[in-house]
Amino acid sequence: MNKNTISFETSSWAGEVSGNPIKAVEAFFAFADLDYYKQNLTEVVVYSYKSEVYEANNPSNAFVFYTAMNNFLKLCYCLQEKSKKWKVTASLPSEMFSPLSSLTKEEYDNPFIVFQKAFNEKTLEEFESFLCLMLELSMSPNPTDPYSDLTTPYIYLIKMLDAVYLMKERGIEKIKECKSA
Repeated sequence: MNKNTISFETSSWAGEVSGNPIKAVEAFFAFADLDYYKQNLTEVVVYSYKSEVYEANNPSNAFVFYTAMNNFLKLCYCLQEKSKKWKVTASLPSEMFSPLSSLTKEEYDNPFIVFQKAFNEKTLEEFESFLCLMLELSMSPNPTDPYSDLTTPYIYLIKMLDAVYLMKERGIEKIKECKSA
C-alpha cells in the first residue's frame, strides 16, 4: 500500500519539501529566522488597523510572507497530529527556560502541547482565514475595524513559531514502540 506524502507547498519560498515535517521545519527557518516571522506577523496585525499600507513599496514581500505562514500552519497541523508518535529529543535544563518566551513552562518542556491547544481553540481553516484577513486589511489604505477575534489566532501563531523553533533547536524523533513478548 502506498503512503500519501504531504506536500508542505514550500516551493514558492524554500524549494519543494514533501512528507517530512522535520525537513519542512529546516526549510522554513532556512528561508528566514524566527524574528523575521514574528516581526512581520506583528506588523501585519498592526497595519490592519492603519490607513498606511503594509509593504506598499514591495507588495510581493507580503505575498511571500503570507505563503510561508500559510504553509507553516499546515506544518503545525501535521506536527499536532504526530504528537503522540514523536517527542522532543533534547531536554534543556529548567533554568534555560526564558519567561520572555511566549511559551509556558509546560509548553517549553513539551512544545507539542502548543499545537494541541491551538487546534483545539481554532481550526486550521480559521487560522488560514485569519492570515488572509490580516493580509487583506493590512494592504488596504482604508482602516477597518475587523469584525472577528484577532487576538487569539495571533497569540497562538506566535506560540507556534516559538514551539517549532524550540523543536528545531532541540530536535524531534519518533517514539520507539516497546513490543511485548
